[in-house]
Amino acid sequence: MRVAIIGAGLGGLAAAIDLAVGGAQVTVVERATTPGGKMRELSVGGRAIDSGPTVFTMRWVFEDLFAHAGEALSNHLTLNQATTLARHSWNGPQQLDLFADRARSADAIGQFAGPAEARGYLAFCKEARRMYETLERSFIATERPSMTGFVARVGVFRALQLKPYELYMTEIGRHFRDRRLRQLFGRYATYCGTSPYQAAATLMLVAHVEQEGVWLVQGGMYRVAAAMEALARKHGVTFKYDTQVSEIMVANNRATGIRMPGGDVVHADAVIMNGDPAALATGLLGDPARTAGLPAHKFPERSLSAATWSMLAEVTGAPLVRHNVFFSNDYPLEFKMIQNGLLPTEPSTYICAQDRSDSDAPPPDGAERLLLLVNAPPSGDRRAFSQVEIEQCMQGVSGLLDRCGVQIRATEPPVLTSAAQFHRLFPASGGALYGQATLPGNGSFKRAGARTKLRGLYLAGGSVHPGAGVPMATLSGRIAAASIIQDLEPSRASMRLFRKRATPGGTSTR
Repeated sequence: MRVAIIGAGLGGLAAAIDLAVGGAQVTVVERATTPGGKMRELSVGGRAIDSGPTVFTMRWVFEDLFAHAGEALSNHLTLNQATTLARHSWNGPQQLDLFADRARSADAIGQFAGPAEARGYLAFCKEARRMYETLERSFIATERPSMTGFVARVGVFRALQLKPYELYMTEIGRHFRDRRLRQLFGRYATYCGTSPYQAAATLMLVAHVEQEGVWLVQGGMYRVAAAMEALARKHGVTFKYDTQVSEIMVANNRATGIRMPGGDVVHADAVIMNGDPAALATGLLGDPARTAGLPAHKFPERSLSAATWSMLAEVTGAPLVRHNVFFSNDYPLEFKMIQNGLLPTEPSTYICAQDRSDSDAPPPDGAERLLLLVNAPPSGDRRAFSQVEIEQCMQGVSGLLDRCGVQIRATEPPVLTSAAQFHRLFPASGGALYGQATLPGNGSFKRAGARTKLRGLYLAGGSVHPGAGVPMATLSGRIAAASIIQDLEPSRASMRLFRKRATPGGTSTR
């Protein structure tokens, strides 16, 4: 069985591993010079800085993937569980840390905002856990089900308990009265690329995923992509980097391979497109593949984009930990500007301090590696932000940090990546980093699944089911690989994606 994979993002890498382990001849073609897709490094002053995803959760997804290939994840990556999930700051400075220990977080919230808010937090965590447990095996870890199929699987009562038609911030308001806590927990919606004022309440499950464990990857997040690529190579996968794909070849209404601009061809029994499905609808991969997915005019609303600054800097003032969030004074205005296609002038800002631990250890000597990120509109295919807009945004970020007691002085010119650059890196996305927005109703069921309308063509990546994020993109690749095996070799048992994993209580779930 020959499989061609377009794109070496995490979905493509996971699919390549599973298919190669199953005996397929796999070729991965990637337009960039390195693997990882959105999980990337940028060099500033000769030092590599994580400039994509920075949070590692759902460790079991990667343990299962490596175990399926006969390997232990711990032999490839060194992971240390974070005790402090993130540090949150407001003007004042006012500061609140959340911890892996839920009781410790509740105590911190009680001291910060009062005992009623601590009780609200514990109720919020209970609700988030219930949502996650309902969705994990019935939705996240399956090929994209229909709404009716999902309801049939979990039952009408449990489906309605997910509050599919309720806005995320409405549910947040039931648990928290403090404005700052509404900002903090509202921000979880942005981890899936959706404004908290438009998102579905089901995104509460992100809070439970974080509580289950955030891990610090020794050497940086990019080591995850490097380890997956090395495992794929070990099982015979061929990689072609710095190579553009111009066309998905089609014969007899079936994908038969891929063609490069110079005329080189990779023949295949199945093709996986690890990228934004809009690339098919807009004809970037040839006219015959246009009909494989939704027409371009029917695509759902895009998720958020971002503006990021990768930098070396000296930091003084209030101490940082690995993950830090600084909140703006006017959260609704920030997302209203984004909805209107504008770069916020005082955006809430996330800082990953890559050289810090998750505690108040002494800061590193000299300049340290930082990634600053603010949310932005996904308009990279329509216009680039002007220099004036970017400078106003950066001035707003600097003012916000200063009011929170943190001063940052870059020692090298920072590297900016905005929606226009993200659109060039990930064609047809407009710079949207999470596929489509997760809106109330049946929005989650509108994401493309692994199978397309064109036989032999499959999809993977954070823009398709089960959704955005490092573990979800990885699961999408595994689902695509399982779909190919099921379709091309139906006599074989379905690939076992998920093994038994221990829970803290000593039992196991499947």
